[in-house]
Amino acid sequence: MNLGYTVLFVLAGSVFGAPMASAEALKTHRIPASLAVEAATETIAACAKQGYRETAVVLDADGATIVALRGDGAGIHTLDSARDKAYTSVSFKNDTIALEERGKGEIAPLSKLPHVMFFGGGVVIKLGDEIIGAIGASGAPGAKLDDNCAHAGLEKIRDRLN
Repeated sequence: MNLGYTVLFVLAGSVFGAPMASAEALKTHRIPASLAVEAATETIAACAKQGYRETAVVLDADGATIVALRGDGAGIHTLDSARDKAYTSVSFKNDTIALEERGKGEIAPLSKLPHVMFFGGGVVIKLGDEIIGAIGASGAPGAKLDDNCAHAGLEKIRDRLN
């Protein structure tokens, strides 16, 4: 390599690399496993009170599973659909019930992506304006019912999120 190019790369690295090296670490919040378990348990219990066999999945802001809990008698497919609803919710930073209509129109092509499900039952978990995770619920006979159960799980832990 020519000396001129070497000097150029060294200078470019010092000009562009210095600001990155001094950047602060990103500050994020995480949902404790104990609260995730409570939220999932309440989601399932809220549906069970209505006679529905539900599964609940709680993901962190990155879409990683914190807890997956299949309620008594819930179908095996509910594990996948609850996770996909939570994944969609955290990915699109919105409750899936709010995404249903958009999922039929302007963002319909995105429904072909793996694990994207524009169907009610995915609820974002926020700390202020920051999305820190999502709850996915599946097993009730309808999107609105799954959504209501996921919201019950969120309400159970909301005041302890900090």
